[in-house]
Amino acid sequence: MGKLIVIDGLDGSGKSTQSERIAETLRKMGRKVKLISFPDYEEPSSALVRMYLAGEFSDDPNDVNAYAAGSFYAVDRYASFKKFWEKDYEEGTLILATRYATSNAIHQMVKLPRENWPEYLSWIEDFEYKKLGLPVPDEVIFLDMERTVADRLLLARYHGDETKKDIHEKNAAYLAQCQKTARFAAAAWNWKVILCDDGENPRPVEDVTGDIMDAILAVAGQEAFTKEK
Repeated sequence: MGKLIVIDGLDGSGKSTQSERIAETLRKMGRKVKLISFPDYEEPSSALVRMYLAGEFSDDPNDVNAYAAGSFYAVDRYASFKKFWEKDYEEGTLILATRYATSNAIHQMVKLPRENWPEYLSWIEDFEYKKLGLPVPDEVIFLDMERTVADRLLLARYHGDETKKDIHEKNAAYLAQCQKTARFAAAAWNWKVILCDDGENPRPVEDVTGDIMDAILAVAGQEAFTKEK
């Protein structure tokens, strides 16, 4: 089997940018890497996710319960696995995922009382990894950024146009609560946490990339990656 490395974080933390940089770095090292991202918005499997984020069920994410919304995302991951990366994974490719089942812990578990958080983590493990048969990550790297810093970056991403934000991004209070669930899940599941700001501004992108590379190589040394042929 290959390795599955997940890069996750709250909205605005730089997940996609870092995933692309890491994939490029590993390929320059001569390693076989497949970069995937969730939700897979280009595929029909993400239809319910797109409806949910567009507010078709409710403008308030809390109105769509954690298990229903969690299943929308899980099915999209299953379709992606079966169609696009199962064979690569089985043949030894390093799979680098931007978001994964971990994102349900961050964005959906927040809808439940804190005393139910361990139960929700167990549900993810049972539903996604056991019943659906999705691979368990070899490492999850969580990009931790303070909301005040991330919110500025989100605003810049859409050039100040609030209408382009999805129902998560529009809800600052919701994202602030998600930071709590993220840190709870990080502790429970032993994620590698990388700080991405100094409290006021983002850290240099290249410094964060270096920390992520160190984390990946610590889990799967260079000899663990299948080389490009």
